[in-house]
Amino acid sequence: MLSLFKHMSVGLVALAVICPAASFAQDAKTVPQSREEMQMSFSPLVKQTAGAVVNVYAERVVQRPASLTGDPFFDQFFGQRMPNRSQKQSSLGSGVILSHDGLVMTNYHVIKGADDIKIALADGREFPCDVVLKDESVDLAVLRIKAKENFPVLPIGNSDSAEVGDLVLAIGNPFGVGQTVTSGIVSGLARNQITDGDFGFFIQTDAAINPGNSGGALMNMKGELIGINTAIFSRGGGSNGVGFAIPANLVKVFLAAAADGKTTFDRPYVGATFDAVTSDIAEALGLKAARGALVVRTVEGGPADKAGLKPGEVITAVNGISVEHPDALGYRLTTAGLGGKADLTVQTGDGEKKMTLALDTAPETVPRDERQIEGRNPFAGLHVANLSPKLATELHVSTDETGVIITSVTSGSPSDRLGFQPNDIVVSINGKDVKSTKAMQDMLAQDPGFWRVEIERDGQRIRQFFR
Repeated sequence: MLSLFKHMSVGLVALAVICPAASFAQDAKTVPQSREEMQMSFSPLVKQTAGAVVNVYAERVVQRPASLTGDPFFDQFFGQRMPNRSQKQSSLGSGVILSHDGLVMTNYHVIKGADDIKIALADGREFPCDVVLKDESVDLAVLRIKAKENFPVLPIGNSDSAEVGDLVLAIGNPFGVGQTVTSGIVSGLARNQITDGDFGFFIQTDAAINPGNSGGALMNMKGELIGINTAIFSRGGGSNGVGFAIPANLVKVFLAAAADGKTTFDRPYVGATFDAVTSDIAEALGLKAARGALVVRTVEGGPADKAGLKPGEVITAVNGISVEHPDALGYRLTTAGLGGKADLTVQTGDGEKKMTLALDTAPETVPRDERQIEGRNPFAGLHVANLSPKLATELHVSTDETGVIITSVTSGSPSDRLGFQPNDIVVSINGKDVKSTKAMQDMLAQDPGFWRVEIERDGQRIRQFFR
């Protein structure tokens, strides 16, 4: 079965080689013309860049129930419970040093839930580190090495200049065997629907990437970072020549947020929902191909609405760069940066037009008024908040939703046992719309003894009845 793996247990990085001959400059992009050119080596580039590639060791403590008899099946008949026992779990990934004072970029999934993180340099030295910024949706994390020295760095290149067929190198520690170098080419660009997160814009490569390569660097022939290795498609857990990297232009924006002391990674708020363009829609609008981001709906008063976007229109380019799909639109707007504007190329039924979109963070239109629900009711154990575009962005839900959202559920509580989940939106209770956390608590104080609840989960309405 074909499956997708994020490399959480060993690390790899992709590099590119600089050839000594001036005639082999990156801009020329020539193929080998002679036997001598085919015998050229990547070793000069490896020596130049390998010191900026590190191993990331993440350790976490998990609680596991202890067994009385050694067999959980028999334990339930004895009716005795042993105290939970702690167990350490560790994982190995890769990272890339991107600043001389020790800022290291890696994948979020490498350090997820870690209690202790260490960085091992190529020369064998180990250092503790702190997490500066992390974001699960883009699967990136910035660590700071706790040491005062001048670290080697890998310069960040322009990932938009990468083309299919370009040579790349990968350096990392696959399967924990030690630092390893592999070579390949850029196999594809703007790949989406690769991971479960809301980010979908990857560079594809055939450079061998295996478990443990997560957080490693994909490099061009100038010795510049063009991507952070993140995932592979694999039938058995090993490399099949289909690997994916987060583009360096997004890495650059994420690193800048960490360097500025940001605690969250904010992206531009558009105030609209988008869908892929089908062949029928492309034909109706006169598009040459089914590419772009179809506007499904806009939020009244939001940036998209103010820019003049209407449902049924298609965004085909941002700042002159083509948009392949809705994920590509999000990527282009994010890498354009906050505080400025983006020039949109939009296809309508009447032809093509230009629009300007303001790039600001999502507003908190209503106070969160977070509350913990208690008492004798089905909602006991819920932590709820008033939903606004700002909170919706943080929770990665649709930003045009309003009302009360569940932010967490206490394990073992009545609400947990009844199946409530984080990010559920409480629509109504006993036929009355729930518009705020205060209104919800007032409804629960009435205790009618019979509860008719409607929630929204992943765009679907669910009705439940409780006594």
